[in-house]
Amino acid sequence: MGIFDWKHWIVILVVVVLIFGTKKLKNLGTDVGESIKGFRKAMNDDEKGAEQPPVQPQQTAQPTPPPTQPLHQPHTIDGTAQKVEEPIRKD
Repeated sequence: MGIFDWKHWIVILVVVVLIFGTKKLKNLGTDVGESIKGFRKAMNDDEKGAEQPPVQPQQTAQPTPPPTQPLHQPHTIDGTAQKVEEPIRKD
């Protein structure tokens, strides 16, 4: 007889059912089951995607327009990194 005998588990189960109720426990079980199914589906989709080689789009010969100024110019900040010295402690 260990610390958690089958009788102990029954008492714990009854207490949990009394506290949470069967409806909440059923909803919890349903949510956990759906989460596991979604996880398995995502894992299978990832494995199938990794097995198939990526499809490369076929290039068609289309005339390219002459280069113009880009509509959205990126904003960049140019700077140089400098080493910062630790201040001298006066203890």
